Amino acid sequence: MLSRLPLLGLFALSSFVGHAQRSSDYHLKSPDGKLDLLVQTGPTLRWSVQHETTAVITPSEISLVLADGEVLGKNSVVSGFKTVAVKTTIASPFYKRSQIADQYNQLTLTLKGGYGLVARAYNDGVAYRFFTSRKGALTVLTEQATFNFAQDYETLIPFVRDLRVPTDPYMSSFESLYSVQKLSRAKKDSLAFLPALVAVGEQKKAVILEADVEDYPGMFLESNEVPATSLHGDFARYPAEEKAGGFHNIQLVVPRRENYIARTRGSRTFPWRAVVISSEDKQLADNDMVYKLASPSRVKDVSWIRPGKVAWDWWNDWNITHVNFRAGLNTPTYKYYIDFAAANKLEYVILDEGWSEETDFLKISPKIDLAELIAYGKQRNVGLILWANWRSLTEKMDEAYRQYAAMGVKGFKIDFLDRDDQKMVRSSYELARKAADYQLLVDFHGMHKPDGLQRTYPNVIGYEGVKGLENSKWTPDDDVPRYDVTLPFIRMMAGPMDYTPGAMRNATKAEYHLSHTLPMSQGTRCHQLAMYVVFEAPLQMLSDSPTAYKREPESTDFIAQVPTTFDQTVALDGKVGEYVALARKKADTWYVGAMSNWNAREITLDCSFLGEGSYEAVIFRDGVNADRDATDYVRETVRLSAKDQLKIALSPGGGWAARVYPVK
Repeated sequence: MLSRLPLLGLFALSSFVGHAQRSSDYHLKSPDGKLDLLVQTGPTLRWSVQHETTAVITPSEISLVLADGEVLGKNSVVSGFKTVAVKTTIASPFYKRSQIADQYNQLTLTLKGGYGLVARAYNDGVAYRFFTSRKGALTVLTEQATFNFAQDYETLIPFVRDLRVPTDPYMSSFESLYSVQKLSRAKKDSLAFLPALVAVGEQKKAVILEADVEDYPGMFLESNEVPATSLHGDFARYPAEEKAGGFHNIQLVVPRRENYIARTRGSRTFPWRAVVISSEDKQLADNDMVYKLASPSRVKDVSWIRPGKVAWDWWNDWNITHVNFRAGLNTPTYKYYIDFAAANKLEYVILDEGWSEETDFLKISPKIDLAELIAYGKQRNVGLILWANWRSLTEKMDEAYRQYAAMGVKGFKIDFLDRDDQKMVRSSYELARKAADYQLLVDFHGMHKPDGLQRTYPNVIGYEGVKGLENSKWTPDDDVPRYDVTLPFIRMMAGPMDYTPGAMRNATKAEYHLSHTLPMSQGTRCHQLAMYVVFEAPLQMLSDSPTAYKREPESTDFIAQVPTTFDQTVALDGKVGEYVALARKKADTWYVGAMSNWNAREITLDCSFLGEGSYEAVIFRDGVNADRDATDYVRETVRLSAKDQLKIALSPGGGWAARVYPVK
C-alpha cells in the first residue's frame, strides 16, 4: 500500500497507524501493484496517479475553500495517518451482478485543523474524498478538484447544451453527445458534465467520475487556460432565488445564486472524486466503481422492490390502431397497454404526462379513471408508474406519496429536475427516502448522472441523464449509432440509464427522418434488440406502441424475455465509439448483445464465458439486406459450447442479440 510503510497483509481491515508529518509524500498502491496514487502534503495538497509506466494524473492541487477564507489543503500538516487493506464482497440485488468483489488499499490522512483526506487504490482506478471533524456548520465557497494530464490527450466530453434557461449555465437535462477533441481545444467558456473520458496513451483510457454526492452539488468540468492539458471541477452555487420557468413553466429556475456552493454539517465526509483506468476499452463497459464507493443501502426491507419492464406511452404518442376506441390519453387506451403488458409478462405500464394537471399533481385528469386502471392492472399483475414533474411533486410530496401509494401506485417517474446544485441533490435524497417509506419506486428523469444513490436507496431503480431514444423525434443530425456504442464505456459507468429503447420502425442513415407520431430509430432492428442486453436499466422501457410490437412478435418475445437485473456480466469486446459486445447471465441463461456504429464490421465472440456443457442459442442477426432496409433480420437457433469462436457480421448501425440456455 504505502511504499514507505510496512504492509500488514491484503485482507479485510489490515491496518497501519502513523503520526505527525509536516510535509511528505504518501504512495498508495493498488492490490495488484500496477496503480500508484501519490498524495503530497505541505504548502499545497496535491494528488497524482501513475498506471505502470504511464502518468495518468500529474500533480494536481485539491482543496476546500471555506467562507471565512480558510483553505483546507493549504499548508497541510499531517497529524496522523492510517492504512487499511480491504477485501470483501458487496451484495447487489438490483444490479448487473449479484455480488461485487470489493478490494482496495486505503490511506486516511488526518490533517491539523479538523479535516483530512481518504484515498483509495483499486486495481481498476483510484478515488479520494475530504472529510471534516468540526462542530457546528460549514459553508463551502468552492472546491478545488484538479485533473492535470501530462500530454494533450484526446477526450470524449459531454458539454452542457441546454438552451431553455440560457441565463443559468448550471441548468441542464444532462443530455449531450460526446465532443471528441484534444484537451487544449476544449471549450473554455463551456461546462461539461460527468462522466468524461481522456485517452492517456495507446490503449489506456481514464474516466473521471464522482460518487456518494450527498448534501452537496454535483461536479461539472471546465478546461484550464494554464496548463492547457488540464480539467478542473466547477460547482453550481446555492440558489439565492427560485421562480417558475423552463419547460412549460413547470420548473423552478434560478435567476440568482449565492456566493457559496454548500452549507452543510461541520463533521462529514464529502463526495468521492474518482478516476477509472483501463488498458482495454472493454474493461470500461463492465465497471463497478461508483457502486463500490456509494453509501450502503438505507432501506432495511427491499423485498418489495421489483425491477422489470415497462410499456411506455409517450414516445409512441399513444398511437394504437386496429381498435374500436379512440386512442389517446383515456381509460380504454391504458387498459389496452395493461393488456399488452400482461400478455408479454411486463411488470409495469407508465402513465406519462397528461394523466394529471401539470401544476397540481393531486388533480387527476377527468379523461382517465386512475382507480379503475390500478384495479385492472392488479387483476392482470401489472403495476402502474406515474409521471410527475419535480416541482409539483415536491410541493406536496408527503400528501402525494401517501395518497397514491394507498391507491396502489407502484412508483413515480420524476422529471424536469434539470439541476445539480446542493438543493437539488438534497431533494433527490429526500424524494428517494420518503418514497422508500411508502414502498414506491423512483425513476429520475431530467436528472444528473447516477452517483451511487441507487445503492443507498435501491428503490431508485432508474436514471435518465442520457440523450436517449426520445431525441430521435427532434434531432435529425445526431449520429445515434456512434453515441449508442460510446455510452457503455462512459455514461453507463456511472450506473443505470433510462435510454428508452425498443423501436420497431428502424431506418438506415439514408431513410431516417423525423416523425412525432410514428417515430423511428437510426440503425437496424437488431441494434435495438441488443440494447436490452447492453444497456443497464433495472427499469427498462418498451418505447414503441403495442400495435407495433404485435406486428413483430419474434422481436417482442425476445425483448420480453431479457431480464433487467443479472447475476453476472462479462465484457466480451469493444472499442469506444465503434462497437461493443456484452454477455449477462441470469440463473442458468446467458443473454448476449453486440452493436456497431454506422460502419459495417465483423467481430469474433469468444464463448468461453459459457462454461462447461452444451448450449442452445436463439440468435437475432442483421439480415443480408439490413443496409437497405434496417428492419431486415434473421432469427435462427444454433448449438454452442465454451470452445466456440463465434463470428458475427454487423451491418451499418447494426446489432446482434442472443438468448443462450443450457441443453439439459
